[in-house]
Amino acid sequence: MLSCIQPTGEVHLGNYLGALRNWVSGQHENDVFHGIVDLHALTVTETPGVLGDQTLSLAAMLFAVGLDPDVATVFVQSHLPQHSQMAWIMECTVSYGELSRMTQFKDKAAKREADFVSAGLFTYPALQAADILLYDANEVPVGDDQRQHIEITRDIAIRFNHRFGDTFVLPKAVTPKAGARVMDLQNPENKMSKSASGDAGIVYMLDEPAAIERKFKRAVTDSDSVVAYDREKKPGVANLLEILATATDSSPSAVATKYSQYGPLKSDAGAAVIAMLAPIRSRYQELMNDRSELARLIRRGDDRAEAVAAATLARAHAAIGVLPR
Repeated sequence: MLSCIQPTGEVHLGNYLGALRNWVSGQHENDVFHGIVDLHALTVTETPGVLGDQTLSLAAMLFAVGLDPDVATVFVQSHLPQHSQMAWIMECTVSYGELSRMTQFKDKAAKREADFVSAGLFTYPALQAADILLYDANEVPVGDDQRQHIEITRDIAIRFNHRFGDTFVLPKAVTPKAGARVMDLQNPENKMSKSASGDAGIVYMLDEPAAIERKFKRAVTDSDSVVAYDREKKPGVANLLEILATATDSSPSAVATKYSQYGPLKSDAGAAVIAMLAPIRSRYQELMNDRSELARLIRRGDDRAEAVAAATLARAHAAIGVLPR
């Protein structure tokens, strides 16, 4: 099973409760590969000296939340040349028409109409197909917005297998195990997101406790002062109840019975999140203060991933008939 994450923006509570916590529990259920896909981030990276720092920070965070380097394969995409080499094979196997129909490219290009639009946004699915096919991934957990990318990966693999012989495993998009759907504390009808216009409603994993407490105290609720779990009618209150319930292994409905005022609910939700994130912040700081250990853990995942990726690339080259070195 393969799941990847871009090193763009800070990791926040929504990333953790919505996905990363499930990565941690899932590492004991499957043979998992988790790539930090820094090459994909080049489509939006324009400032020198940032990408490497963000990649290192994200690696530290993945280990800090509980990914075990003895169990999960955590690797950095750019450290493995097989990704770029396989991406070219994928580009030569997918058609211009298929790439031009990708919804995400059209949406992102439209948003940047007056700005520079990287060709990498257009060929992005080819690199993503390489990421997936290199690891013989049977399953790729994705949200609905990414299903089209898995479909085109399957189409590329089928075409390659038809041309050159049975080479690639056909991946299947699967719905990830449901994580908490964390909403913005200031705009509770929108998911907590790195792309939000402001960060007042976003709780970052590395926020100081005082900042987390302040964000929860200022969280938007409503004017009727009734604590009840109703996501449709009371999205702000429901969001607080869900966060508190997730942090304390309870249910939102059960949590709601304990409160008659919003103030204590906000305070307790903030306190529970602070307590939940404390050991993660501590482990993150340990790793960032011991760069040699962090580099060792990354190298360990890189080596394990490269062994698999190199074998798959060699298989593809042999199928095509590329002259061996």
